[in-house]
Amino acid sequence: MSPHSRPNRLAQAFSCWNWKCALLSATARSLVYLAAMARNGLRGSLAMIAVEIVYVTLTAGVYAGMQQKALGLRSRQLSNFIVVFVVPGLAQGLDWIAHRFTGTTATGRTILAVSLFAVVSALFHLHVMRSGVLLTGHGRSLSDDFRRMPGLIAGFLRKLVSLFAGLISRSARTIESEAAL
Repeated sequence: MSPHSRPNRLAQAFSCWNWKCALLSATARSLVYLAAMARNGLRGSLAMIAVEIVYVTLTAGVYAGMQQKALGLRSRQLSNFIVVFVVPGLAQGLDWIAHRFTGTTATGRTILAVSLFAVVSALFHLHVMRSGVLLTGHGRSLSDDFRRMPGLIAGFLRKLVSLFAGLISRSARTIESEAAL
């Protein structure tokens, strides 16, 4: 191995780490854990949150980097599937292992809350990353990304409302057609 290959490998490894998402994910997930664990008492919650902050800060940037790289795939459907299901599924599985290893296993309610948050978060990541926000290596600062967030959040919420309205409408039509039989 030449001495010049080490820096290239290190640069390659860090090129897949999205620091913007690492910072935001660690903060948001810790707040979700705190809210979900509030009934268990502050002492147990602080240990869980400490594990979450350290673990998520280290890993969320890698996961977001994987999501960012997946956006470059030719197949948009495969890209979306990886961003919304594969990467969050991997993250949740490894998160569960980390908590088991440290003895800070979560309750079923906490796991459900964090899993739902992971799906919504992945959908939001897909939405903002497709809009060019929360991407690293593209010359845009985190403050530039934050300035675009209100519009992106509104657009994301409109998409969710439209999705749920469509599901409700289809369900109502199905019920009506079955009732007519």
